[in-house]
Amino acid sequence: MELLVAPKGNKYVVEDNNHRVIYSVKKKGFSAKYNLYDASDYVLYTLIQEGDERKPSFTILLNDGVFLKMVCKSLFLDPTIYAEGKDMKYSIASKDRRNFDIILNDNTVGKIRTKKTMTGDSHYDIEIENKFFDDYIPLFAVAIDKAFGEMNK
Repeated sequence: MELLVAPKGNKYVVEDNNHRVIYSVKKKGFSAKYNLYDASDYVLYTLIQEGDERKPSFTILLNDGVFLKMVCKSLFLDPTIYAEGKDMKYSIASKDRRNFDIILNDNTVGKIRTKKTMTGDSHYDIEIENKFFDDYIPLFAVAIDKAFGEMNK
């Protein structure tokens, strides 16, 4: 499966290969919470940004319960975000803070590539094997944008 995650103002739009909007991620008020909505405007997951700029961390909630805890161990030497939840461990690993591999339980299942638009904004191309795709995967791109976006400008 291939997706494009593009920031637009204070939200992100997630499109498929046919440029259909299938998800949107909207910031909730003035907080550091971002809700993932499906095409019917139903909230699927919530991403909460925690920590500071030097050590960003995130929590993904499902039905107000913790689904995944995400921690960025290093912004420079080993730009990797680790995500742990019930029966799953993700590493979203990079060497250059732009191109990330999605590693699930030690197996590479996808990639997230940072691209620049003509206006200088970043958008994110996600490629993931269909059997490993789930609705929360676009939130990985949002976490990358929040953790590394300013550095990549």
